[in-house]
Amino acid sequence: MSNTVLPTGPVVRTPRVSLRVHTRTVTGVVVLLVVAVVLAAMALTLGDYRLSLGQVVGALTGSGSRAQQYVVVGLRLPRVAVALVVGAALGVAGAVFQSLARNNLASPDLLGFTTGAATGALVSIVLVGGGPTGTTIGAIVGTLVTALAVQALLGGAVGGYRLVLVGIGVNAVLAALNNFLILRTDLSTAVAAQSWLVGTLNGRSWPEVLAVAVALVLLVPIAVAGSRRLDLLGMGDDVARGLGVTVERTRVVTLLVGVALVGVATAAVGPIAFVALAAPQLARRVTGTTGPGMVAAGLMGAVLLLAGDVLGQRLAAPTQFPAGTMTAAIGGLYLVWLLAREWRAGR
Repeated sequence: MSNTVLPTGPVVRTPRVSLRVHTRTVTGVVVLLVVAVVLAAMALTLGDYRLSLGQVVGALTGSGSRAQQYVVVGLRLPRVAVALVVGAALGVAGAVFQSLARNNLASPDLLGFTTGAATGALVSIVLVGGGPTGTTIGAIVGTLVTALAVQALLGGAVGGYRLVLVGIGVNAVLAALNNFLILRTDLSTAVAAQSWLVGTLNGRSWPEVLAVAVALVLLVPIAVAGSRRLDLLGMGDDVARGLGVTVERTRVVTLLVGVALVGVATAAVGPIAFVALAAPQLARRVTGTTGPGMVAAGLMGAVLLLAGDVLGQRLAAPTQFPAGTMTAAIGGLYLVWLLAREWRAGR
């Protein structure tokens, strides 16, 4: 009879917690995808010219009537697509800025980056008379200049409530400048600029979808690749450097990614409030993660903007509210709840 030698040493147990978190993350992403599809189907069927889901599918496949194809493919589908891509861009940008600042209130609309994009676009519209391309370039340049100004006022510090306070101040100055630009132009240009400033998806078509989609394809992989380093930055610069993270390079690259996403999204539809603020936080609650979660934040942003647009179209039909107005109203309530929660927690 042979002797059996049992292995010695500590018993390695399966990390059930990690598996559970991973499963919840995947489940949350799938749920967000399903919600986005359901909202897109609602947006394609609802309206003054109501269609059934079968008629929408027929219009998309080319078997529907000419009127149905025009309404679905020519009018509603570009609007749904631009809501999804712009919302995704804002959600990812919000996750980038909140991770960089290590502050849940550090969203581009509160920090002045969205208003800076609007300033750059207004300069192009009012002073230069630029078209869609000039507006896009102006929005991106305006966001970059705003980011540089905020960084200069911070004196190199990037975190805590100081960033929020500086950003709020810059945002107020830029909002006043935007109003001045509108007041100094002729009436027709001022009306066009003001209607753009409310953030609307009306009249948006495939060129806007393509521009934002290209930005997502190019920039989101960079943000996802850097999300792990951003997570390590949350532990402090010294710890991140000790783990091999190039802190300054990571900040610059991710900041440029966030700036470009905000600029392109704002140029496409105008300033959209609070999507970038709420999307990353809600995504973390759905997926159960503590890190940046770029993909989930992008999906949540797409869901929020599309939901706001659908609600704005049907809440007081036939009167329509701009998507930016609806997201601002919903986001304002969310911000009040968030601040009250932080205050109760003693933060």
